[in-house]
Amino acid sequence: MAEFSKIEWTDHTFNGWMGCTKVSPACDNCYAENLMDTRYGQVRWGAGEPRRRTSASNWKHPRKWQRQAEADGSRPFVFCSSLADVFDNEVDEEWRRDLFKLIEETPNLVWLLLTKRIGNVMKMTGGVLPINAAIGATMPNQYEYDRDRMKLWEVKQEARPLFTFGSFEPMLGHIILDKHAPDWIIVGGESGQNARPMELDWARSMKRQAEALGRVFNFKQVGGRKADKGGHELDGHTYFARPEIAPGPASRKGLRNG
Repeated sequence: MAEFSKIEWTDHTFNGWMGCTKVSPACDNCYAENLMDTRYGQVRWGAGEPRRRTSASNWKHPRKWQRQAEADGSRPFVFCSSLADVFDNEVDEEWRRDLFKLIEETPNLVWLLLTKRIGNVMKMTGGVLPINAAIGATMPNQYEYDRDRMKLWEVKQEARPLFTFGSFEPMLGHIILDKHAPDWIIVGGESGQNARPMELDWARSMKRQAEALGRVFNFKQVGGRKADKGGHELDGHTYFARPEIAPGPASRKGLRNG
């Protein structure tokens, strides 16, 4: 449940628990459900199904990454949670408290908390976040961007995460951004056996808009059903940019867009 990640926009992946409920069109072909429920039978997906906490040994991995980051002065990104949702209503509140304690005790790690339940963040945190936590929302289409962008903006203004980010993956349509767009724009097409196509013009538009707004643009993949996921290039170039974070201990002044 913890690893050096193959996801292009992070260094590590950590899952404190597994299991979730589909709440968005982005969830329709959920790889985590296909992997941990359908294929391996580790946990059942859906409302009312118990979430499964991962092992104590798994929870030690971030402390190992912290020690290494302290030694080399790096600020590795940690995606949490790829097999769940940190702000899932059906997660034991004690587990979430344990996670936030772990985040606070690993200050060299940049924790990427991506959720499809951005409306839960303020009430579940009381508007207080570890200073090394970034908050992201999955927004696959215009409807969900329009619905959630101000919720993410409120988190940015009130809870002051290290930065905000939007996962526009799978991107399911053309999206028009505005001044409330997140700091980091991650775009990608869906992959897997039932992948829905992404038009490259949607990604091109997002790149232009991100640049105009002064946001960081990251293009993850074209998407598709083949093993190469359509490749990582957009018009012959790769765009794996990340927000620039100051070295050393976490700082609220550590973000610089561009």
